[in-house]
Amino acid sequence: MYKSRGFSLIELTIVIVVLGILAVTALPRFLDVTEEAQNASVQGMSGGFSSGVMMARAQWEAQGRGTVDSMNSVLYDGTRLYLTTPTQAELEAGTLSPGYPVDTAESGSPSSNPGELTAQRCLNLWNGLLQNPPAATANFSNVTSSSEDIQYYVSAQTDGNDSYCRYYLVMSLGKDQAGSYVDPNNRTDAYKSFSYRPASGQVATHIN
Repeated sequence: MYKSRGFSLIELTIVIVVLGILAVTALPRFLDVTEEAQNASVQGMSGGFSSGVMMARAQWEAQGRGTVDSMNSVLYDGTRLYLTTPTQAELEAGTLSPGYPVDTAESGSPSSNPGELTAQRCLNLWNGLLQNPPAATANFSNVTSSSEDIQYYVSAQTDGNDSYCRYYLVMSLGKDQAGSYVDPNNRTDAYKSFSYRPASGQVATHIN
C-alpha cells in the first residue's frame, strides 16, 4: 500500500535555496521593467502634452490670432484656452513668446500672464490639452490619502514671467518612514516628471 510522506529537511533546504536564487536573479529584472514602464508613462504624457501645446498654438495662428478680453485665446477641442500675450517690450526682449497656453476659462478669472501661473491653472491645462488624461491633482494631500486613484501630481513654480508647470508621476515619488509619499517640492533632479514653460512653449522631460 502506498504511504505518503513529507519533504525531508534536505529537500526543503534545496527548495529554499532554489527560490532564493530565483528571487535574486528575477527581482532586478522586475524592477527594471517597472522603471521602464514609469519612464514610458512620463515620456508618453510629456509627448502628448507637447503635441497639445503646439496644436493649440497652430490653431490660434490658423484662425488669425484671435483674442478675448485683450488676451490671446483659442477654442481648442471644446476648451477655451488663454494664451501668452506679451507686451511689445517683452516681444522685443524675447522674454515672452505669444500664443502658448497658460490658462483656461475654468479658472473663473483667467490670465494670459505666466507670472500668475498656479498649480490649479497647470491642472486646468492638463485637463484642457490632453484627451482623457490620467487622474491628477494640484493638492498634495490628495496624493497621500488616495495615491492609487491619483497618477500625477501637479505643481507650479513662478519667478516673475519665468514660470513652470511640473507634472510628477506619483509612483516615482519618494516615501517617508510611514510609507506616505513626500512632496517633491518642484525638484527636477529626482523622481520622474515633465515640465512646461508657457513663456516659450517648451516641454522638458525629467527622468531620474
